[in-house]
Amino acid sequence: MGGSSPCASCKLLRRRCAKECIFAPYFPSDDPHKFAIVHKVFGASNVSKMLQELPVQQRGDAVMSLVYEATARVRDPVYGCVGAISYLQNQVSQLQMQLAVAQSEILCFQMQQDHLVFPNCPQIYSDEKPPSLLLPPPSPPRSQCFNFASSPNVIYDAIFGHDIVS
Repeated sequence: MGGSSPCASCKLLRRRCAKECIFAPYFPSDDPHKFAIVHKVFGASNVSKMLQELPVQQRGDAVMSLVYEATARVRDPVYGCVGAISYLQNQVSQLQMQLAVAQSEILCFQMQQDHLVFPNCPQIYSDEKPPSLLLPPPSPPRSQCFNFASSPNVIYDAIFGHDIVS
């Protein structure tokens, strides 16, 4: 940046920071690690070309994206940010499964409270004979009513009696 201290990129590359340095607004001298990691993954020449091809108002976002992607690539050289995205998608799937199990548990309790027969939920009744239609079903132990998931990816849908694969 002209007369003051050079930007992080010029400092790392050991060159004089010109007034029109494309890196100076995005890689300040007080945060040298930011440019170092981007330079290590993408190279200064490639980053310079990318920034020059973008409108000025989009360059800040592009630099933030480059820093994020470079950090992810250093952390996980094989998958990079795709590994982080896959991990988060897997977490979402697991949470959706837990939500479906909780919703089916609530439905099981509601149907028991309404004294409805629930023949498609074999875990509800501990004895082998079917319940009497004249009497309300017995309250099962909690562990018997909630045994819907046989694996992390399969949820037993007690209402329709078929498997839903997520």
